[in-house]
Amino acid sequence: MTSTATTDPPAAGASPDATAPDAIADRRRWLALAVVMTASFMDLVDVTIVNIAMPSIQKDIGASFSILQWITEGYALAFAAGLITGGRLGDIYGRRRVFLLGMGGFTLASMLCGVAGDPHLLVAARVLQGATAALMVPQVLAIVHATFPAHERGKVFGMFGAVVGLGAVSGPILGALLTQWNLFGLEWRPIFLVNLPVGIAGLIMGRRYISESRAPQALKLDLVGVALATGGLLMLLYPLTQGRELGWPLWGFLCMAGSAVVFVAFVAYERHKSRKDGSPLVELSLFKVKSFAAGIGVEVAFGVACGVFFLIWTLYMQIGLGWSPLRAGLTGIPFSIAVSVAAGLSVQKLVPRFGRKVLQAGALAMMAGVLLYIWESEHFGTGIHPWQMALPLTVMGLGMGLIVAPLTETVIAGVPREHSGSASGLINTTQQLGNAVGLGLVSVVFFNALDEGEMARGRAGEAFGAAFRHGMWWVAAVLGVVLALMFALPRKSVAPAAGSALPAQGGEAVASHKERAAV
Repeated sequence: MTSTATTDPPAAGASPDATAPDAIADRRRWLALAVVMTASFMDLVDVTIVNIAMPSIQKDIGASFSILQWITEGYALAFAAGLITGGRLGDIYGRRRVFLLGMGGFTLASMLCGVAGDPHLLVAARVLQGATAALMVPQVLAIVHATFPAHERGKVFGMFGAVVGLGAVSGPILGALLTQWNLFGLEWRPIFLVNLPVGIAGLIMGRRYISESRAPQALKLDLVGVALATGGLLMLLYPLTQGRELGWPLWGFLCMAGSAVVFVAFVAYERHKSRKDGSPLVELSLFKVKSFAAGIGVEVAFGVACGVFFLIWTLYMQIGLGWSPLRAGLTGIPFSIAVSVAAGLSVQKLVPRFGRKVLQAGALAMMAGVLLYIWESEHFGTGIHPWQMALPLTVMGLGMGLIVAPLTETVIAGVPREHSGSASGLINTTQQLGNAVGLGLVSVVFFNALDEGEMARGRAGEAFGAAFRHGMWWVAAVLGVVLALMFALPRKSVAPAAGSALPAQGGEAVASHKERAAV
């Protein structure tokens, strides 16, 4: 069941559907677009900007390795758990209202992150950031639909693509610069505090220029479903993340086993909720579509691979090799550029002609890049240079670009149109959940492989290099799973034409997959 967006009567001169809108109405909607694009940019950059500052955070406030995981994992988990509910809240209470609430909360959480002096308080603030982002981000596309007529959306989505590309490239570099400059002696804190002026300006402009809209037949909330899903994930991820530091206690394994029971209860409740009012958190009937079920598997596995790679890559460069944040940030530029280039080619040229083979080629390219990176890391050891990393990173980036841009449309291809909105929301949510699981697995695939003896002898570079290669073998294995699952995707999937409508106009069609994929 998918809601259809409608708008409340807008202020005079603000109707986006007028045949000949006056200059004031035109200026208002483009300023509204600037606000929502700024919010998307702020959310995307805030994820990528944090990874590069991890070693500085660890050094400054004495964060343990598990705390470093929770700084990113807590954000991803809170964001994923709240995405669908955030979209429905906008449908029910108004997209403008919920968007401003989310932006205000995100700005406040950024301030709390920036002033946190305790590692656990920083994690709590990051969880709040993720939860408020889940209120803010799902409204963006719905506001665009309510503000711009179909014939103008091609231009709008093109602008979004530019913003996404800019965010993917600028996030790590901005994080590196703000950390290395040590503005006012604040160390890493400006990476969060920079959101304050942006968020305040966005709140002022959003309140003035964004018109209110809501869905006349919005799906109801499923708070019990959210609680069960979140509880099950926490029962899995908490012992997985903390287990190594606690010596893998028995209760941790019991907790992880118990998460399976909670997930079974979640499925049972979702079936009950579907029969009761047709508004489950997850539309289980979608999994009867073979290609969709396989696509969800691809999303989760791909998210796991990304979650593992980006964290261990940062730790390897800065702690293992001793590189500065700026040097590490600049090293990632070939990757970001390759993702952007391949993403554009895959949607516009390749997927309409070759279908799922493009995604499979992307998985193979990523695996090849990972294997090349493993070889280079072992061959050059601690003497490896950024320019030597450019080749494997470019190959990996090209592979990722071939996957992330067309994946959502390919997975949705076999879904009945009336469920396309729910399917879109679930796809974006599961990718983020996969990312959270990947971050949790870093304890097992990376930190557990650190040689304490090498560390004690002052050979951190060798220890981190070996752990990095161990983790990268896991990434390659997960990408192998991704490739296998892709054989169940539809053979052909025509990418949507510029200016076409998104799968749904309501809150179910949450954050753009391309918008999140680079993080």
